[in-house]
Amino acid sequence: MKKIRITPLVRHTYPELIERYENPMTAPCDTVIGRVYVSENAKKPEHFCSAAWRVLAPYVKTLAEGGGNFYDGWMKNPHSAMLSCDDGFRPVTFLVETVED
Repeated sequence: MKKIRITPLVRHTYPELIERYENPMTAPCDTVIGRVYVSENAKKPEHFCSAAWRVLAPYVKTLAEGGGNFYDGWMKNPHSAMLSCDDGFRPVTFLVETVED
């Protein structure tokens, strides 16, 4: 299986939605933008957000097994995907890509 690099690129925050709908939280998201994680054998990297992993895991597995070209050429690099976690208050966008050996 191929190694997969996961890089959080950007986080958007929607304070008006947080104020209106979210219960107060002390540490809702600790993902560090720019930190690089590596998945080996399509497993969740240590200290990676479990909620984000549920979204990314199927893509990581496909890439680790040599697949790609999601949605008929959506990405310039067919061995990558641009994905966001499903946190509606502060979604993080990740670049998921095969590590070339």
